[in-house]
Amino acid sequence: MRIALDAMGGDHAPAVVVTGARDALRLYPGIERLFLVGDAAVVEAECEAHGLDDTRVAIVHAPETIAMNESAVKAVRHKKKASVAVATDLVKAGDAEAVISAGNTGAAVTAATLKLRLLKGVERAGIASPIPNENGLCNIIDAGANPEAKPAHLVGYAIMGAVYARHVLRVPEPTVGLMSNGEEDEKGTSFTKETFNLLKALADSGRAPFTWVGNVEGHDLFTSKLDVCLCDGFTGNVVLKSCEATAKAIAKWMKEEFGRSPLRLAGAALAQGAFRAVKERTNYECYGGSPLLGVNGVCIIAHGGSSALAIQNAIRVASESIRHGINPEIEAALESLRHV
Repeated sequence: MRIALDAMGGDHAPAVVVTGARDALRLYPGIERLFLVGDAAVVEAECEAHGLDDTRVAIVHAPETIAMNESAVKAVRHKKKASVAVATDLVKAGDAEAVISAGNTGAAVTAATLKLRLLKGVERAGIASPIPNENGLCNIIDAGANPEAKPAHLVGYAIMGAVYARHVLRVPEPTVGLMSNGEEDEKGTSFTKETFNLLKALADSGRAPFTWVGNVEGHDLFTSKLDVCLCDGFTGNVVLKSCEATAKAIAKWMKEEFGRSPLRLAGAALAQGAFRAVKERTNYECYGGSPLLGVNGVCIIAHGGSSALAIQNAIRVASESIRHGINPEIEAALESLRHV
């Protein structure tokens, strides 16, 4: 497997990116080549500082970066030598099979869409972000790639998300639901109602490559057997960031409350293993990155605040997507629907 990593993307780059790359190379021998893309002198210095001297690493010079607050489309069009653009070019040229970036999400999405193009039959790419629940993982699609989606786009997300769940996450019968303000069929906005009707018609025809559960609510993300939750990119991004903030707030409140008395501290010490397990289950770092489904190549969007562990796991997610051949499976699923 050959992976291009945006070494300059993210709040803590390039140090955490290089460290995460080092750890991933030690854990995943299947990686044939890992391209670190960024200012060569800076990346080389970080590699030396963090003990990354693996022969599988190739540093590719990219003198420009795209800041988090820059306009994605303008930056990608005008900064041809930006690290995320050059990393994506490696996939376009066939030198790499996947690109990973923890930088400006819009820039990563734009670069992948413009340079790699969409898969045949895909109208819009969507970010699939994992949320841990009682039954495994639920992927929110879209989590920010397409804020102004159309109902037909969500039908595409449903198919791509189900294919990803089946072939990469190994879920035999993926379940798909539509985020709404109530479970009843008539609930929702005109947008969600039209989307609901399209998906229900597909499910009723027997052609859907998933089990359709209809409208779902916020609590279903954590308590229901739900593998894919559909929404537009604006809603999905708000839900995702709200979940992340809630997990951090609860952890902070618990720490404060346990510190109020020696007895509580003693109880916390006894339950340390349980608290650690819950933290790992809810920690985005353990999930690494979110695949941008629908582009003609593997693109993994990592959290802007990614740690070295998050980068390591983003590389793992990219490796899994490459190994399981997700894109041919998506194209095959869409093609089968067109010929029925």
